[in-house]
Amino acid sequence: MRKNNQAYYDEYASWYENERHRGYHALIDELEIDLLLPYIKGRDCLEVGCGTGLILRSVAPLANRAVGIDISPGMLAKAVERGLDAIEGSATALPFEDDSFDVVYSFKVLAHVEEIDLALREMTRVTRPGGKMLLEFYNPYSLRYLAKSLAGPQKISKSTHEGAVFTRWDRPVDLDRLLPSNVRVVDYAGVRIFTPAAFCHKIPLLSNVLRSMEFVGRDSLLKYFGGFLVAIVQKDPS
Repeated sequence: MRKNNQAYYDEYASWYENERHRGYHALIDELEIDLLLPYIKGRDCLEVGCGTGLILRSVAPLANRAVGIDISPGMLAKAVERGLDAIEGSATALPFEDDSFDVVYSFKVLAHVEEIDLALREMTRVTRPGGKMLLEFYNPYSLRYLAKSLAGPQKISKSTHEGAVFTRWDRPVDLDRLLPSNVRVVDYAGVRIFTPAAFCHKIPLLSNVLRSMEFVGRDSLLKYFGGFLVAIVQKDPS
């Protein structure tokens, strides 16, 4: 049965930013924003699945143009309140012309898209020739996968848990098969390599150690074991 992602994220919107401004969630956002920095300055950028705009708000001051898209009106309301250029739409039917953006990125979204081939084609379509895409996938070769498997679905609101949304886990070796033929992976980055569970970042000394390790590990050979595996992808120049 197809799950209703829009309803899930609308339900999630009221809880989404709880605990996101410190500890584990803040670290994950920092790792991803830092990864974007070399690509976004002075560029036209699109965030697919911008949610409440926590990452987009850091991109917007640096980019020439920064646009966010999300399927959830509940999430978007908070992004618009922040003054961000954020509109409603789906990753599988992006409302933009071909070759509209220099950089297209997506974090924690593609893992919840059933029609992944269509979403990747759409993101490629709106990327300019020679442009970059930073695409994050959930990695089964990771501590995060093990932790999720052991803990089971967690609550995201008073009435909904993580099992209410479709979730996929894609192995690094499968990504070339998923991507359109006119793009190529130029590098990977691994986010959340060493953190066994989010609560570890509530322990001050341990949190500091893990933070340092996560930044070092993100671009090391251990990146292939990141719970969030980011494929850095380039579209063919022509």
